[in-house]
Amino acid sequence: MSSETKLFETITGDEDVKKREAQNGLRHAASLSMTKVADGLIDPKLVLSWLMSALGAPAYLISLLVPIREAGALLPQIAMADRVQRMAHRKWAWVIGSAGQGGFAAAIVLSALLLDGQAAGFAICGALAGLALSRALCSVSYKDILGKTVEKTRRGAITGLASSLSAVAVVSFAGLMLAGVLQSQTAVIIAIAIAAGLWIAAALLFSGMREKVSEVDADSGGIDWSILRDNPQLWRFIAARGFLVSTALAPPYFVLLSAEASLLQLDRLGALLLASAAAGLISSYVWGRFADYSSRQVLAVAGGVGALAMAAAAGFAALGWAEIGFVMPATLFVLMVAYQGVRQGRSTYLVDMAPEDQRSAYAAVANTVIGILLLAAGALGGLASIIGAVWALVLFAVLAVLGALTALTLNEVEGA
Repeated sequence: MSSETKLFETITGDEDVKKREAQNGLRHAASLSMTKVADGLIDPKLVLSWLMSALGAPAYLISLLVPIREAGALLPQIAMADRVQRMAHRKWAWVIGSAGQGGFAAAIVLSALLLDGQAAGFAICGALAGLALSRALCSVSYKDILGKTVEKTRRGAITGLASSLSAVAVVSFAGLMLAGVLQSQTAVIIAIAIAAGLWIAAALLFSGMREKVSEVDADSGGIDWSILRDNPQLWRFIAARGFLVSTALAPPYFVLLSAEASLLQLDRLGALLLASAAAGLISSYVWGRFADYSSRQVLAVAGGVGALAMAAAAGFAALGWAEIGFVMPATLFVLMVAYQGVRQGRSTYLVDMAPEDQRSAYAAVANTVIGILLLAAGALGGLASIIGAVWALVLFAVLAVLGALTALTLNEVEGA
C-alpha cells in the first residue's frame, strides 16, 4: 500500500471520528434537554407539591416527595452499576431508564385523573419512587457513556448547554403560571403528561447513539468497595459533595418562608419556579465551561455563593422582609445559580477523576453514600417545625461553607 493511500485512510478515519463525535454531541444535548425539561415540568419541590395539595393529599405524604425523588435516584445505583458494566453497549441502560421515567410520569397523570385524597397521595408517591428508580439507571450509566462518546474538554459544555436550552422551556412554563394562565389543576396535569412524552422521545433519540463496544467482564462479581476505602481523593470528593447537598435541600424552606409570610399563592409559586428555571438558563453553560477548566474550583465557588444566598434568605426572613414580593424569588435565584454550579462541578469532576474502566463504579459508590445522607436528611424533615426555617437555612449555609472548603482540598483533574 502506498504512503498516499495510508495517508488518505488516516485522514478519512479522523474525519469519521470527528463526524461521529459531533453527531453524538448533538444527541447528548438534545436528549438531555428533553429530560431536563421533563424534570422541570414535574418538579417535586413545587409542581408535584401543588398538585398533591390540590388533590387533598395529606401533608405527611407531600413532605416525602423530595426525599423519595432524590434518595430514590441515588441508592439503587450501587446494585445497578455492576449490571451496567457487564453491558457491551451501555446506552441501552440509559434508554431503558428514560423510557421508564416517561412511563411512571404517565402513571402520575392517571393517578391525578382517577384518584384524590390519601389514595392519590400514595399512588403519586409510589409512581415517583418508580420514576426515581428509572432515573438511577440513567445516572449510573450516563457518565460512562459520555466519557466514551465525547472528548474530555467538551463534556462540561454539552451538559451545560443542555441545561441552558431546557431552562428556556421551564422559564416559559413558570411565566405562564406567574401570569395566571396555568392556574388550574388540569393545566398542571397536562404539563406532567408532556414530561412523560419528552422522556420517551429522549429514549428513542438516545438509542441512535454511536457508542464504542465496551469490554465486558462476566465475572466482575459486583462493585469493589476498596475503590472507596483506598482512595482518599474520592473520599474528599464525596465529603465535599455531601456538604454541598445543602444547596439541594434548601429550596423547600424558601417555599415554607413564603407560606409563613402568607404569600404562597400560585403566582408566588410561579415566581419561585421562574427564579429557579432562570438560574439554570443563565448559569449552566457558564458553569459547564468553567468546569472544563477546573471543576474543583467550580465546587468551591458554588458552595460559597450558595452559603451566601441561604444566609441572606434567613436574614431577610428574620427582618420580616419575606413579605416583600421579589425578595424570596430573587434570593432563590442566587441559590439556584449556586446549585447549578454544584451539579456541573460534581458531574465533571467525577468523570474526569475516575479511571476510564471504572466510571460507573465510581459514580455508583459516590451516589450511594450521598443517597444515605439524603435519607438521613429526609428523616430530619421536621427540622423546620422544631427549630424554624430560618435556623434550618443557617445550618445549610454552614454546611455549604464546609463543602466549599473541602472542595479546595481536591486535586485538579482537568489538566491530568
